Amino acid sequence: MLRERTLRLQYGSRIEAVCALGTRISADVHGAAPAGAVSFSVKHTAGVQVEVVTDDQSQEVPPDGGKQWPLDPGTVLKLSMSKASAEANDNKVTVNYYGEDGGPPIDQAGVFLTGIGISLDVDADRDGVVEKNNLRKASWTWGPDGQGAILLVNCDKDNPLISALDCNDEKIFRKEDLQDMSRMILRTEGPQRLPAGYEMVLYIPMSDSDKVGVFYVENPFFGQRYIHVLGRQKLYHVVKYTGGSAELEFFVEGLRFPDDTFSGLVSIHISLLESLTEGIPRAPIFTDTVVFRVAPWIMTPNTLAPVNIFVCSVKDNYLFLKEVKSLVSKASCDLKVCFGYMNRGDRWMQDEIEFGYIQAPHKCFPVVLDSPRDGGLKDFPIKEILGPDFGYVTREPLFEVVTSLDSFGNLEVSPPVTVNGKAYPLGRILIGSSFPTSAGRRMTKVVRDFLYAQQVQSPVELYSDWLTVGHVDEFVTFVPLPDKKQFRMLMASTSACYKLFRDKQKEGHGEATMFKGYSGTDTKRVTINKVLSNEVMVQENQYVQRCIDWNRDILKKELGLTDKDIIDLPALFKIDKLGKAMAYFPNMVNMIVLSRDLGIPKPFGPVIDGDCCLEVHVRSLLEPLGLMCSFIDDISSYHKMLGEVHCGTNVHRKPFSFKWWHVDP
Repeated sequence: MLRERTLRLQYGSRIEAVCALGTRISADVHGAAPAGAVSFSVKHTAGVQVEVVTDDQSQEVPPDGGKQWPLDPGTVLKLSMSKASAEANDNKVTVNYYGEDGGPPIDQAGVFLTGIGISLDVDADRDGVVEKNNLRKASWTWGPDGQGAILLVNCDKDNPLISALDCNDEKIFRKEDLQDMSRMILRTEGPQRLPAGYEMVLYIPMSDSDKVGVFYVENPFFGQRYIHVLGRQKLYHVVKYTGGSAELEFFVEGLRFPDDTFSGLVSIHISLLESLTEGIPRAPIFTDTVVFRVAPWIMTPNTLAPVNIFVCSVKDNYLFLKEVKSLVSKASCDLKVCFGYMNRGDRWMQDEIEFGYIQAPHKCFPVVLDSPRDGGLKDFPIKEILGPDFGYVTREPLFEVVTSLDSFGNLEVSPPVTVNGKAYPLGRILIGSSFPTSAGRRMTKVVRDFLYAQQVQSPVELYSDWLTVGHVDEFVTFVPLPDKKQFRMLMASTSACYKLFRDKQKEGHGEATMFKGYSGTDTKRVTINKVLSNEVMVQENQYVQRCIDWNRDILKKELGLTDKDIIDLPALFKIDKLGKAMAYFPNMVNMIVLSRDLGIPKPFGPVIDGDCCLEVHVRSLLEPLGLMCSFIDDISSYHKMLGEVHCGTNVHRKPFSFKWWHVDP
């Protein structure tokens, strides 16, 4: 803000000036003195505060002007006003100059002042109210005691008749659209008209023009119209001064999420401009600034309560869909089915999109992050099911090849954790990638940079390129618990599977058979004895376990976990022709978590006493914790095509109760 300006006094005349409340005018007394003057006095009206400053010493001047000061070089007057003027030029300051004889004044200089109050205001304290002139509105700080206003990216579509997202146009068709925006109020006080040569201008930096949009409410009492005044090609807007005590209401929308080229902070300014002389551009004599941070996209972990479960309906997953419906009914949430005509027959709900949300003090709504992978659901989220107050964002690489690592089965988020004293109250996003020294696949830079730029869920990169598909949900997930830790981490474990099979062999069940192996086309029954005697498979799974253990160590370190916080679920893998691992039987870690109800891929493991020993073992691990296990047959509809239950479903969950702006990144 410009808080102080210089005014040139002229002896023998009076000039006119506007003084914005909260600023000071510096006037050079010595430089304006007539020849022979050695002292001066100051007289002023009650609405003006005047100080004489000499050699950094300041003295307040009484209104009557009875005292005289020596006219030393560098002596200046500091003028300010704390109350707006009722009329133009209704306050004045007069400087009398005296000669050596001490007689009457030899000349005068004066200034007529008009006090103008200008305050550009936002919800800087994040309580949902636009307070007046918050002292920290021009800065932004994190934490529970932080200050600074918040913007939502207006990425939903409130008008179903319009194809574009609301942030992609410059129009407001419905008042509901305003609820996605942040209010900004310009408060002014002063005479009915600004003195000639002055105007107010609202503006944004060119660097913010593609990140923020501003609408003005025109004719608020006679059929409101919302005029787009800032954003994109519009960098400034001349504000009509209405006189007296007035409030002009604006609505501000975010246009872009934070990314590697955008920190998330945007600024908006209001300046009072003064015309110095005809033909010379107006210059600012006062500027007020507000700062917003664009709300980040926040991913929701399995431990948050489910609201809606999304699943695709295609020609060959009827039984899968039936079992998912049964699970959803137990969890008391809603099932939303995307039929084949909506999604061009694609079934990979989890791989294609990821649900999260954005939040400001006045509004919170879910937002879908769309994978760069196009499996047929590109137009599904907004156009067919999500609708108003359900936003959409995607990141498309321009020059990178999209791989399976860019599918969002390769994106998970932990529950809230504390690591070495540092809290992550919104959890940490888990990103799968290649081993740093390998030439394997890696999530495209544009997606990784987007996730890092959100700041509130500090990402952790895991090694997932050893898998055929390469997704972190193939070896790790989280389930909620009511204890102090609040969750357990589940990990696929080949060691646990071999231990279970050896124990069953010792108990005399070596000939117990599995229903079928990985491919789903095996004609021979697979027994426990055959699995344990297959040296190639043993070596392959020893390699897989080393890869899992590598990630286990990373997760323990980055999430602050101990072995007691981890539950190993039996799994077996086969190595394909490219040296990548794929599940031998349905991978139970790749489950859907609906509060206490778990939808687990049915493993079709060795049957002992009429029950699958893998199912029995998993129940013994999870059900004593209060979790309910439902095993879903996905072997034909998903497993044969390298996916499981988690890949074929997606969950929209309730947001965190913790407010993201209270985070200390």
